[in-house]
Amino acid sequence: MIASTMREARLSVRSCGPLVSYQDGGRFGMMRFGVPHSGPMDSLAHAAAHAALGQPHDATAIEISMGGLEIVCESGSVTCGITGGGFHVVHSGTGAAPWCVRTLRAGDVLSVHPGSWGSWAYLAFAGELLCNRWGGRTSTHSPSGLGGGMLARGAEVVVRNPQVSEEREGDLPVPHLARARTIVRVVLGPQTAQFAPDATATLLRESFAVTSRYDRMGMRLAGPALHLRDALSIPSEPLVRGSVQVGGDGVASILLADHQTTGGYPKIATIVSSDIDGVAQLQPRDRVRFQSVSAGEGVLLARSHAESTRRYLGDIAVSRVTLDDRLMQENLISGVVASAEASTP
Repeated sequence: MIASTMREARLSVRSCGPLVSYQDGGRFGMMRFGVPHSGPMDSLAHAAAHAALGQPHDATAIEISMGGLEIVCESGSVTCGITGGGFHVVHSGTGAAPWCVRTLRAGDVLSVHPGSWGSWAYLAFAGELLCNRWGGRTSTHSPSGLGGGMLARGAEVVVRNPQVSEEREGDLPVPHLARARTIVRVVLGPQTAQFAPDATATLLRESFAVTSRYDRMGMRLAGPALHLRDALSIPSEPLVRGSVQVGGDGVASILLADHQTTGGYPKIATIVSSDIDGVAQLQPRDRVRFQSVSAGEGVLLARSHAESTRRYLGDIAVSRVTLDDRLMQENLISGVVASAEASTP
């Protein structure tokens, strides 16, 4: 019998807020069956946590809400990447940058809690996170729990074939495109004609506040009412992430990762895809303004954002410390020197 060479790092959750879950790049191609994409609330930050470790951008990570997460490495060693909002990161009593790469060893404690900005953070591991799959993906659909699942206090986190990559350790630059967005570009429609004549002008002129009614399905805004005509009778139709949907009370909501796949409320605008990650990083009480762009301009913005993202992810995928640099930092002959000094009469 050939002995197994598989290694594992095992960690336990010491404390955990709500909506902390396993998320990979998303579950695509199933919306026609009523299954949303799910996946990370902030796709750029999720991909960056993996890129910094040199692994596929759509691999599984732990998505951390404003409830925070504290995790203890019980056995083994593994390098991890942390990204997202401006969260407070503490590694075994020592503060770390909000975006960084660190190595956890047995006994180490890592805590990630909300800071000055941002609602979501990501913890990726150099190795394979073991969790449930549904529809071939690990992304967790929060209303049903299908997918990798939610984490809770006492849960065990297992990383198969963990890697220690000390050459990747260090702080990561936080690009401007990863910040929360207070000016959000939208393409008006598809149901602007179903609103009162002043509704579109109100949307673009006034500011709106993010409320505490905010989860992975969407965020409800507080602000001036966007008055409707007889629009609540429109047929149910497919929905997309970033739709600005308005109910009968005139209150706007933004649909996010776990949004329902169809609905009958009118949509006054749709957020350009390049801005959705930044919207997801808004915190309750943050204020936002909407800026109208044409569909063609939206396409150009999305393409420019995709190129900037590609360049950034490529840059951080490069090891931050070379082997030569690390060897130069070490006194590899200290023992020989000490021995020679000890033998000198």
